[in-house]
Amino acid sequence: MTTPVAPGPRLVLIGPPGAGKSTVGRLLAQEWDVTFRDTDSDVEVAEGRSIPDIFVDDGEDYFRRAERTAVATALREHDGVLALGGGAVLNSDTQAELAGHTVVFLSVGLADAAGRVGLTTSRPLLLGSPRRQWQLLMDARRGIYERLATAVVPTDGLNPEQVRDAVLAEMTK
Repeated sequence: MTTPVAPGPRLVLIGPPGAGKSTVGRLLAQEWDVTFRDTDSDVEVAEGRSIPDIFVDDGEDYFRRAERTAVATALREHDGVLALGGGAVLNSDTQAELAGHTVVFLSVGLADAAGRVGLTTSRPLLLGSPRRQWQLLMDARRGIYERLATAVVPTDGLNPEQVRDAVLAEMTK
């Protein structure tokens, strides 16, 4: 007799912009021969426009509602590797739904994040002083990421393949 597998993603990746959630998520999905899904992409497809456009046209509250729907759907339907947008974990319903899932927090410092994504205005929450805004976001979110994670993988100084390998090592502990 086989043991039933819990529904939902094999792995959920969380972390700030520049942590490598999408890049590493695709590598992990390839390694396991499963599909990769990114809730930011789901929101853009559902809305038919980019996240910066959603922020400009309708504001952060509207985006967060669309994001919440995308996350709830993905957690219910997707069985591969799932990357959540950096702020998705702020929603208390999302936090509750992540319980019981394998959640890896890809931790990254400001210098590495800036080098990876440039911290440009294409990221709506980083307008003004992108480095300062990123640091403020991380200060506010780090505790949530750490509390929700079943494992924390530091990514500073690592290339995507090394981060993938570190996640795989955590998964076998």
